[in-house]
Amino acid sequence: MDRAELADFLRRRREQLQPADVGLLPGVRRRTPGLRRDEVALLTGMSTDYYTRLEQSRGPNPSMQVLSSLARALRLTDDERDHLYHLCGHPAPTRVGGSGHVGPGLLFLLNKLTDTPACVVSDLGEILVQNRMHVILMGDAAGHTGMDRYLLWRWFTDPGQRRKFPDEDWERLTRKHVADLRATAARRAGDADVTELVTRLRAASAEFERLWTEHEVAVRISDAKRVDDPRVGLVDLVCETLVTPNAAQYLLVFYPRPGTDAQEKLDLLRVIGTQTMPSESDSRTAAPEPR
Repeated sequence: MDRAELADFLRRRREQLQPADVGLLPGVRRRTPGLRRDEVALLTGMSTDYYTRLEQSRGPNPSMQVLSSLARALRLTDDERDHLYHLCGHPAPTRVGGSGHVGPGLLFLLNKLTDTPACVVSDLGEILVQNRMHVILMGDAAGHTGMDRYLLWRWFTDPGQRRKFPDEDWERLTRKHVADLRATAARRAGDADVTELVTRLRAASAEFERLWTEHEVAVRISDAKRVDDPRVGLVDLVCETLVTPNAAQYLLVFYPRPGTDAQEKLDLLRVIGTQTMPSESDSRTAAPEPR
């Protein structure tokens, strides 16, 4: 591991990013260019002290999971991501399948969507990156680790996960989650991550086990999504999905359903911001959007 090169690389990439590039508010006047160290730490789910030590050439050798989080937070290209791994003595992950690295194309589109909630998720339902409006509406998903990274896991194991949605929508959303995972499991047959998620869900949730045995299969491209927000009430949205060529990642865009007051409510939430919205690390009832 080349600690000096790693420190310089991280610092340079951090200084090239602005808060708006990663869905953060500019805040007070900044003394240095780019993101602050604590903002990178927030985006990656690590402590500020840990990240600071990496930039000061005195940190431990980061794990591949930490490097994946850093690559997403710093908006690295595929080549930059591979270089980051090599600096730490790790082989670069493959560029196909279930990689957690978000390509520059999806990030470009996401960064252009400033007025409507949007996020990039993996085919297993892990939120990889969110824009500011998605964080405001659905909560910050940056702090999840382990099995909690998967929306489907939280949907079936954390009762608070469903409280963002009207009770009458739970059955429909639940069936669609399971049907979508069934399609992914077939496409990625034998994949260790898929096998672990399905196996643990079947053991943890009788509801999932029952639905899984029904063998419903569906890949959602467009879907109605009603969000019950305590600040503005019911927000009636449509979720449109853009799929990468290898079907490993999805860009989810939430736009107002025509004929509703959803646009006015989104405008109000944009003004309110995240001031009254607890992060998921503070409250497991403020959960991000399942797809």
